[in-house]
Amino acid sequence: MTDLYQSQRMMRRMRKQAMDRGVIAILDVGSSKIACLVLRFDGAMPAGGKDGVGSLAGQSSFRVIGAATTRSRGIRFGEIESMPETERAIRTAVQAAQKMAGVRVDHVIACISGARPRSYGLDGRVELGDSIVREDDVSRVLAACAVPEFGNGREVLHAQPVNFAIDHRTGLGDPRGQMGNSLAVDMHVLTVETGALQNLLYCVKRCDLELAGLASSAYVAGISAMVEDEQELGAACIDLGGGATGISIFIKKHMIYADSVRIGGEHITQDISKGLRVPLATAERIKTFFGGVVATGIDDREMIEIGGDSGDWEHDRRKVSRAELIGIMRPRVEEILEEVRSRLDAAGFEHLPARQIVLTGGGSQIPGLDGMAARILGQQVRLGRPLRVQGLPQAATGPSFSSSVGLCLFAAHPQDEWWDFDIPADRYPARSLKRAVKWFRDNW
Repeated sequence: MTDLYQSQRMMRRMRKQAMDRGVIAILDVGSSKIACLVLRFDGAMPAGGKDGVGSLAGQSSFRVIGAATTRSRGIRFGEIESMPETERAIRTAVQAAQKMAGVRVDHVIACISGARPRSYGLDGRVELGDSIVREDDVSRVLAACAVPEFGNGREVLHAQPVNFAIDHRTGLGDPRGQMGNSLAVDMHVLTVETGALQNLLYCVKRCDLELAGLASSAYVAGISAMVEDEQELGAACIDLGGGATGISIFIKKHMIYADSVRIGGEHITQDISKGLRVPLATAERIKTFFGGVVATGIDDREMIEIGGDSGDWEHDRRKVSRAELIGIMRPRVEEILEEVRSRLDAAGFEHLPARQIVLTGGGSQIPGLDGMAARILGQQVRLGRPLRVQGLPQAATGPSFSSSVGLCLFAAHPQDEWWDFDIPADRYPARSLKRAVKWFRDNW
């Protein structure tokens, strides 16, 4: 734990140095595409520029000056499966983005979408002795949090204070400067598999790049696709990616839960490929142009020419009805949404005041998906696109770029993490606690 704590602090310092120099790249390493955006920063705003605990970290304004994507290779379920192939794909994306930006980039901030994330809710309390809350009191209360045994082979990816309380006053964003007898904190901790994380770190290093930050893909998709009211009142972001579907729950502008379902758009493509006996590239094309999940009477009559180049003229000139295609796609989409619903139920999502659900990611563009999601997940469902950021090319404004844009916002507007506070290494906590998001029911 202490090693991770130090490496995260080192990455934060690196990020600040890169931003002070003015340029940093973000790298979205997904199962279907690898995206690289080069950001130019034009000075930091003072700390305290926004509400909530995140105000301790400071913010910066930026614009996108380079952007490139390439087809992902060597990645499955959001995790690296073939190191040389993934390295080549990352180099391709980074070099193309650098060429467009006209600058060389040494530091990148990356996100990870697989790695079997697990969420924990922690709490801690310290006595103040009827004094004013200072920075070291915040460090003390974070150190007082009871930390569970995460198990072998797991690392902390995010450890964010999401709520402070002084005596009986809860829901405080920044407690410093206020008076009271005791200070309490609720913290959300997200852990991922060490192996998947180390593979990504090693791959970035092999590309002659320095890692200046890491984030969960589900988290950054949420901060990009949700509007402020949704983050404030309680909402879930469902990021339908190629190899995995990310889930994140926000309330009071903080993520309080994240998970991942190891099924995504690529599995729908594979079903089409097997069902229609066509190559994967053809199946992807058919899904993109003709796909859907709700069949109507007209779909029985709408015929799709499959095409192909197998050499068998009859086989390549086959036609199928759109209804048949929908019949292949629908069960897999239902399976993904049912899995998502079980994770939301386990997290206690029904206890949130708003219960809004935002669908984003490349898979969210399937026609009829929002209606099916409303039936399976709950009535308040909308399709989310990433927030507009300055300089972003039109081609990168679709739902499939929610994680990439969210990573830009994560770089420029960092939320506080455990390692941003001066907690002495010998005080770094290691005790036991309750699982998941149960605590937020009592606190909000």
